[in-house]
Amino acid sequence: MPATPAWPPKSVPRLYVPDRDLEVGSEMVLDDQHGHYLANVMRLRVDAQVMLFDNETGEYLASITEVKKSAVTIIIEEWMRERESVPDLWLCAAPIKKDRWHFMAEKACELGIDRFCPVRTERTISDRIRMDKLEAHMIEAAEQCERTALPSIAEIQDLPDMLAQWPEGRHIFFADERLFERGQGSFRKALVDHPGPAAILIGPEGGFTDKENLMIRQHAQSVAVSLGPRILRAETAALAAISLWMSGRGDWTPES
Repeated sequence: MPATPAWPPKSVPRLYVPDRDLEVGSEMVLDDQHGHYLANVMRLRVDAQVMLFDNETGEYLASITEVKKSAVTIIIEEWMRERESVPDLWLCAAPIKKDRWHFMAEKACELGIDRFCPVRTERTISDRIRMDKLEAHMIEAAEQCERTALPSIAEIQDLPDMLAQWPEGRHIFFADERLFERGQGSFRKALVDHPGPAAILIGPEGGFTDKENLMIRQHAQSVAVSLGPRILRAETAALAAISLWMSGRGDWTPES
């Protein structure tokens, strides 16, 4: 995966380096895409600084001690902060067109979800998911937005199977545009009435079928909510619902 350009210019680059033993005082060689990026794209030299995070132990400050053609040696100088805490929110979404699907995953990572769960529905257009591409977009978002935690990604499941195996105690908030017309489905009230671990369930282009709607509604953990008077695209609905949940039950308020 290509590394994310540092922004703003002259800022310290941040790199996600999983499966490495990050420890103050340790030295390591980056001879993969990270090494190429630091040496040839950023053109960093000895003594330049780099930030590292591993999704486990937090974030570290390192300095470059040697630069070769496509390899950079660094030494970790300081542990900066621990891995951030993440609200217990999952996003369960049906795959949509590739660019919009990747956009949804990227922005969901920025907003702070804990788990991304692809779900296959009757109207799902494509269920061929490149997990590496999906993860790459989340990593890029985390690198640029100074996140120290990445959402986990589940294997795709058929909607009936997902509902049948759903963990007890986790509410499923799903949008039903018909509720707004009836003056029902207040998301704010639903968050008050249904605290605790949660998931946002988003359907495909065209929405859920009537059969699927009934199946979801009959699930013991499901909570139908309204996202307002307008019809939203799947990626917009996902981000709107995540934002509403984060502002009501997540960590977006000082008292959280």
